Amino acid sequence: MIQHMLRAGGLLGLAAVIGTALVAVTYIGTHEKSAENEREFLMRSLTAIVPESTFDNDIFNDTITVVSPRLLGTPNAVTAYRARRNGEPVAVVLTPVAPDGYNGNIKLLIAIRFDGSLGGVRVVAHRETPGLGDDIEIERSNWITTFNNHSLDNLNVSRWRVKKDGGEFDQFTGATITPRAIVKAVYQSLQYFAANRDALFAIEKQDEQ
Repeated sequence: MIQHMLRAGGLLGLAAVIGTALVAVTYIGTHEKSAENEREFLMRSLTAIVPESTFDNDIFNDTITVVSPRLLGTPNAVTAYRARRNGEPVAVVLTPVAPDGYNGNIKLLIAIRFDGSLGGVRVVAHRETPGLGDDIEIERSNWITTFNNHSLDNLNVSRWRVKKDGGEFDQFTGATITPRAIVKAVYQSLQYFAANRDALFAIEKQDEQ
């Protein structure tokens, strides 16, 4: 009986070791693939709003982190990707959060050219209602492209609202909160850029300081 119990215990232990090893191997494989997919998605999104033809540096690695809870929507540090050509600044892509979406945080990429105009905006993560708030996704509608080329100079502060509030930007039928949150986040990101433009390009890459 004791030998039988020892044998059974040994088999269970072996099975546990094998199972743990398989889980670890699977995690490593899927984690690496997931990280690679995230990088590819980010690069596609970055070059959609800052065309590759406009810069010649490694935009993915020419980054700093910045903090502005009031203007960038989060108390956490966010990444700023810098695009340059021949060493001269071209654009910054900020990664702010619109914290007041209908279902919580909406994470954004906002490309702002050196002259202060918008190169483009993309939503990278959200939990808005399918069929309503998810029209913020470029795959579902072109609404997010209505920000292109706007700036603090060509739209006064009263126009940085959805049309329901007397502003420039459309809202969605049955979903005003979502676009309202993004319009606010884009406007505040432009404010942040205007106040910090030169510093954003002057600061060395974080890991080189």
